[in-house]
Amino acid sequence: MIQKGKIDIILYDLDGTIQDSVPLIVESFRKSYEIVLGECTRSVDDLKSYIGRPLRDSFERHDKETADKLTEAYLEYNLKRMKEGAITLFPGVADGLAKIRELGYKQGIVTAKRRSSAMVTIEQLDLEKYFDVMVFGEDTKQSKPHGDPLIEAAKRFGTDDMSRILYVGDASSDLLCARDCGASFALVGWTMMPKDELMKLGPDAVLTSLSDIPCII
Repeated sequence: MIQKGKIDIILYDLDGTIQDSVPLIVESFRKSYEIVLGECTRSVDDLKSYIGRPLRDSFERHDKETADKLTEAYLEYNLKRMKEGAITLFPGVADGLAKIRELGYKQGIVTAKRRSSAMVTIEQLDLEKYFDVMVFGEDTKQSKPHGDPLIEAAKRFGTDDMSRILYVGDASSDLLCARDCGASFALVGWTMMPKDELMKLGPDAVLTSLSDIPCII
């Protein structure tokens, strides 16, 4: 439950929350399989279920050599497409981030993506100006759905009081991450994940836009 008047730090997931990257992620998964194994037999829903977790987890069903090749192929293809401008912001995100920052709230990014990959679009889309802290996949030993990444972000803001934190995301790994460390969680209404399943997990709020955030906190 969100404690009104208590929250002063808003942290955001990146893929599927701030930037419209889920279609490219699925495309990159499929391409990596085609490059390494000649075909991709995994369903879109299966591939999407790994979004928000470390990339290597997506290939954990394979032996180490195959997983290494798939990871390398994914990163190479994904980086190429990102540099071509394949990822954009969701509508209203830039205005929402600017408004929240103007109101004096602290903002940060917490993503399972590696810094090298994440910074490509963060710089392309001019996102750095909105955030005081950014936590990437390699910054903690345990990634989402564990709460460690949010705890790390809170430390960088100089607090261990997780009740001050609202995490905004689009996937079950985001919600479970918030639950694990005692932060509040807001689900973005534009999630491309199975919404019925996410609602069963009981998010503290569902956003129609980022501009809803000041109203709920």
